Formats: sequence, C-alpha cells, structure tokens
Amino acid sequence: MLFNSYPFLFGFLPVTLALFFFAGRYWRRGAAGVLVLTSLFFYGWWNPAYVGLLLGSIAFNYGIGLGLARTQAIWSHSRRTALLVLGLAANLALLGYCKYANFFIDVTGAALPALEIVLPLGISFFTFTQITYLVDAYRGEAREYNPIHYALFVTYFPHLIAGPILHHREIMPQFEDAATYRLRTSNVVLGFKCFMIGLCKKVILADGIAPYANKVFAAAPGVPLTLVEAWTGAFAYTMQIYFDFSGYSDMAIGLAMMMNIRLPLNFASPYKATSIIDFWRRWHMTLSRFLRDYLYIPLGGNRRGPARRYVNVMITMLLGGLWHGAGWTFIVWGGLHGLFLVVNQTWRAMGLTMSPWAGRLLTFLAVVIAWVFFRADGFPTAFAMLGAMFGSNGLATFHNQLFAPEGALASIAVLLAIAWFAPNTQEITGYRPPGAEHEPAPPPALVFGIPAVSYTVVIGVLFVVALMLLDRESPFLYFQF
Repeated sequence: MLFNSYPFLFGFLPVTLALFFFAGRYWRRGAAGVLVLTSLFFYGWWNPAYVGLLLGSIAFNYGIGLGLARTQAIWSHSRRTALLVLGLAANLALLGYCKYANFFIDVTGAALPALEIVLPLGISFFTFTQITYLVDAYRGEAREYNPIHYALFVTYFPHLIAGPILHHREIMPQFEDAATYRLRTSNVVLGFKCFMIGLCKKVILADGIAPYANKVFAAAPGVPLTLVEAWTGAFAYTMQIYFDFSGYSDMAIGLAMMMNIRLPLNFASPYKATSIIDFWRRWHMTLSRFLRDYLYIPLGGNRRGPARRYVNVMITMLLGGLWHGAGWTFIVWGGLHGLFLVVNQTWRAMGLTMSPWAGRLLTFLAVVIAWVFFRADGFPTAFAMLGAMFGSNGLATFHNQLFAPEGALASIAVLLAIAWFAPNTQEITGYRPPGAEHEPAPPPALVFGIPAVSYTVVIGVLFVVALMLLDRESPFLYFQF
C-alpha cells in the first residue's frame, strides 16, 4: 500500500488512527498490538505471501536479541560473539538470497539458470533495522523482552517500506510513554502538515518531472542525445529522486507524529550541501549513520592513519552502493561517492578552502554525474548519457524532439530554486526529531522572503491538487532498493 493512494488516505490511515487511540485509552499493550496488526496488513497489501517472511525474520531476530540480552553477564565474550555472528549471518543470508542471488550468479559465471525471485518489499530496511538492534543488544545498549514491542519496532508502518533505519533506543521509549496513547491535536496537526508537504513533493514535483528523466534515459542507448538533452535528463532525475525521497521522508515523519511518535530526520536539504561530506550528513541520514556506526568505525574508521581511512571510506561506500541495488552501476555509484569523499577529506587535510557557493555548485555537479549510474539500467545507458553530457554528440538542442524543451527547462529551474533556496519541511513546520523535541523553537522560516506561516493556505491548495492527481499512482523510488 502506498502513502500516495486513495485506499491509504481514506481507508487505512483514519481506521488505524481511530483504533490506535481508542485502544490506547484502555490498554496500551493492546494499542501497540493494533499497530502491529495494521502494519502487517499495510505490508501484506502488496503481497500477502511475504508477511510470513517478515514475521519469520522478526521471530528469529527477537530470539537472538533476547539471548544477547539475557546472557550479557553469564556468557563468555566468545559465546555471545558467536550468537551475534549467527544472527548477522542469517540476516545477511536472507538479504543476499532475495536481493543478490542472481547478481552473484552473473558475477561468478556459474552455469545456473536465473532464479525467479520477487524482491520482498522493504527487505533492505527491515533487515538493517534488525541488524542495528542485534549489534546494540550485543553492546548492552538495547534490550527488548516484550515480543509485541519488538514486532512494533520492526513493522511500524511509517518506516517499514523505505526507512528511516531506526535505533531501538530512540523509538521504543516513546511507545512505553503513556502520553503516546492519548490523542494530542497539536501533534496531529503538525504531523498532517508534514504529510501534506511530503505528498505535494511526491505527487506534484517528483512525479511531474519524472517523464523527462524517463524519456531521456530510455532513449540514451539508441539515440545520439545532444549535450542539452542529456543534461536535461540528468537534471530531471536529480530533481525527481530528491523530491521523491524527500516527500516520502516527510510523509513518514508526519504519519508517526500523528501518533505522537518522533522519527529521526532522514533528509535535510542535501542539495544545499557545500561538500560531499556535508551531502552525506544530509542525504539518507539514517543510512549514513548506519554505515558509519556499523561498518566504517568497526573497520577502523580514521584511527589508523590517512591511507587506511581512505580504504575504509571506499569499502563503506562500495557496500553502500551495493545495498541500493544488485548491479554494477550501483557499485560504481557508491565508488564514485567514495572517491569524492576521499578527495574532500584530502582537500581538508591540506588546509584548502572554497567559497560556500563554489562548494555547493561543485558538489551538486558531482552528485548529478553520479546519479547517472544510479538511474541507468546498465553501463551502455550510463556511458551514452555521460558521453552526450560532455559533448560527444554535439551541442544542438533537442533535435530529437523527446519533449518540449521549454517545459523541461522551466520545470528544472523551478525545482532547483526550491531545493537551493526554500526552507525544508522541518524549518517550515518546526518539527524536531527524538531527543531534540524540547529545544527552543527557531525563528519562523521564510519561503522566498515570506513567512512560512503565510503558506498554510498554499500548502492546503496544493494538497487538494495532489489528491486529484492520485489516479496516476506511482511507487516511491526507494521502494525498489
């Protein structure tokens, strides 16, 4: 079930909110159970067959986590490590089979037929969420004895399909708070405002620019694109994935906020970044946190000198690229960002500086080029796009008539202005992530010089427009990763 669909908006969401708050008045554990059941229904809407897989994964990891929590003081370090390794291996084996089996068959050249595997929706996210829990339980930083609470931690529908990747310690204390189960109008209003903004980003902005990107990338292998056409397609996809993922993140935060739950930020104006290091502090923030805490630092981080640090960065980003998809283009995308990070770190180590706007432009262009590999369905498409972007087919504008150039360029200019100059959703709404909810509110954000509060009516009108466009229902891009 998609957030941007009529069944979700006018069926699932109001029913879930009503059941949750009604049950919460009398029995908190029952309300948590309601959310587990409705979240499983939400997941099973896509394919009921995979609900069993999700439940099996939850039961297995709950058992391993329970063992790690209860044996902390009585088992030897080696025995607990063996239990953790068992849990990690099982999770990675499941993810590897479902997502990478055919890729590894191709890589190894094994004389095996391709496996007919339908990738379970959200498997990368619920697997990584549970890996974080097992590692935290091993470290003594998390424990969960209540199976309903653990199931809720994994299945909670706002984050189940495409993140954010959660830490147990930042979410479950909220579900243990009695105040969570009482209807709070202010939180419902705040959450709905975040949700409205996110829906508008997805349905109006991301889906609106998508046809331009799709047409260019589809034409790239066989049509000699001009420089302007190729850059238009690359910019269009750069805007599409930005507003698609930003929109999902806003909607996830808004949905949770309606139930008095604060999710961590996952997106913070990444195209305003002045360096690649800054970009990865703003883009898919919980994945960046996961890669840092559970891969980069365990590899040694920056503790063993510059050379080893750069190797660790490259390994982390290559695996981060592979996490996004079973294909060489995703690995190259991760490798490019690893290389960009190494260059950025070297630049800083040499004490060199750059003006903020020069850094923003250079970072943005590097990100656009890397997105070509991320979007392309293979190397022929990626190389055709990049060749055209650097003039291999000439500079003529739109001679292939893929689409009206005026509309494409105007749409990209508007979206780029929003990404670069407009405040983000948390700046407009005042939303605060877990741990920061009691911080003083910042001054009201300005949207192109006008107080954001004045845009409430505009947001409402755009929300109605977005509702009218839901008949062209489209999945979020990150669902496929």
